[in-house]
Amino acid sequence: MVHEDRRNEGRVGPLKDVRIDSLVSEFDMGLAQPFSRSVRLNGFATCLRLEQVYWDILGDMAKVNCCSVSALLSHVDREVHLRHGGVKNFTGLVRVVCVVHSLKEGSCLVMA
Repeated sequence: MVHEDRRNEGRVGPLKDVRIDSLVSEFDMGLAQPFSRSVRLNGFATCLRLEQVYWDILGDMAKVNCCSVSALLSHVDREVHLRHGGVKNFTGLVRVVCVVHSLKEGSCLVMA
């Protein structure tokens, strides 16, 4: 029986050296650590498991809006139900909301 090396199967083109971004060398692995937190979404207690970086972004968003993280998430939950009839993966939606917020903030900083 012949065993083929399939590690590169599906790869397009030769492997290239990846340039390391200076931010990667200083990367804080703690930001990737997932944490579960209890939150109230429109009066209902639930648990949300997100990586620390997302909790940090949510905290910043809540501070800007002068509200708690639970109030911010309740707003997101309510709006997605009103506009789109709900979402199957609320945690995924929260991650996307955080990324979109961060991209918007980043573009504002670049343009300022």
